Amino acid sequence: MKIYDVSMNINKNMQVYKNKQEKKPELIVTSDFPNDSVHESRICMDMHTGTHFDAPLHMIEGGDTIDHFDITKAISKCKVLDFTNVDDKITAEDLKEKEIESGEFILLKTRNSYEDSFNFNFIFLDASGAEYLKEKKVIGVGTDGLGIERAQPNHETHKTLLSNGITILEGLRLKDVDEGEYTLIAAPLKIDGAEAAPTRALLIEDDKK
Repeated sequence: MKIYDVSMNINKNMQVYKNKQEKKPELIVTSDFPNDSVHESRICMDMHTGTHFDAPLHMIEGGDTIDHFDITKAISKCKVLDFTNVDDKITAEDLKEKEIESGEFILLKTRNSYEDSFNFNFIFLDASGAEYLKEKKVIGVGTDGLGIERAQPNHETHKTLLSNGITILEGLRLKDVDEGEYTLIAAPLKIDGAEAAPTRALLIEDDKK
C-alpha cells in the first residue's frame, strides 16, 4: 500500500488565490519557551486557502454549511484523471475521453499541480464539464486549482455541482500521482456555519495496482 499526501502545506509564503494578501495564513505563537512552560500557537487563515472543501453556501444562498458535509464521501473510491495536456479549461469533450462511472469521486490532474506560484490562467472545469459530470452522477470533484472555475461570471461550475449534491475539493497537489484508481481519505474540519473548511487529503494506492 502506498499513501500520497495530496494536500498543500500551510505557511505564510504559500500560493493563495489571486495572490490576495488577506488569504495568506498567519501562525501566531501565543506561548513559548523559556518564558512559558509550553509552546502554543493559533492560526488565522481564509477558509479557501490551501486544500479545502466548498459547501453549497459558498455559491448558493441558503445552501448547506460545511458542518453538514456528507461524511460518507470522506472515505471513497476515486479516480485521478490526467489532463496535463489541457491548455485552458476542461470541457465535456475532454471528459468524454475518460472512463467515468456513477458514484465515483473524480480528481482532475492538470498543469496546476506543477506550479508553485499562483497562475491567473489556471486550468479550470468549465460549465459543460460540470454538466457532464452531473449527468455521470459522480459524488465529488477535486481539482488541483485553488478554484474549480475562473472567468465564469455566474459561477456555473460551482452551482451545477453544489446544487446537485456533488462535493467540491480544491487545492490538491497531484504532481506525483499517476492517472488511475485510488481510495481518497479527506474530510473538512467540522466548523458550524462555515461555507468551506481546510482539509487534509490523502490517496491510497492498492498494492495490486
